[in-house]
Amino acid sequence: MHSRTCDAADAPTPESPLPGTVEHALKIAVVGGFGVGKTTLVRSVSEIRPLTTEETMTEAAANVDDVRGVEGKRTTTIAFDFGRITLDATSVLYLFGAPGQKRFWFLWDRVLTGSLGAVVLVDTRRLEDSWYAIDRLEAQKTPFIVAHNDFGDAEHTLDDIRAALDLDPAVPLIRCDARERDSARQVLVTLVRHVRSLVSGGPR
Repeated sequence: MHSRTCDAADAPTPESPLPGTVEHALKIAVVGGFGVGKTTLVRSVSEIRPLTTEETMTEAAANVDDVRGVEGKRTTTIAFDFGRITLDATSVLYLFGAPGQKRFWFLWDRVLTGSLGAVVLVDTRRLEDSWYAIDRLEAQKTPFIVAHNDFGDAEHTLDDIRAALDLDPAVPLIRCDARERDSARQVLVTLVRHVRSLVSGGPR
């Protein structure tokens, strides 16, 4: 998760009533490794005040959670994050962010059940943390895209990341800044378009 906060202009409004014209409610899962920015993405894009289950990390977790590459992290999600974004007059997305630590992976069953698709958020400092999410989604045949949350890594190209993850060429891979609402929204739009292309049988 980024240590810097979102700009006020990018922050979601505290409350936003659901339009009466909404006919389709779609569930999206946001998964990935520990500290990759899942809570930040849900928080930045949600049009309602997001539900988060973040708790302060304590010394008791020092020998449990691997904080290599994210040593400055002070909080952690212990259940899930929840947010909402309206796509258009008839469709709304409900976002569920899964916890990244291995000890909470048992909660992923609830987060992934009924999901239209998933976003796998990755951090090049800890790419190996993404393998479990990708393997699990592939095994479950859940449509997904991969979004590289850019922490200022100019060294690795998207082609480098795709190769390191051994990612199927049909799976979209994009860069994003989870702190920025427009960038986070584009991640969700990319996923919805990918799912639609799979359903329609068109090019992926």
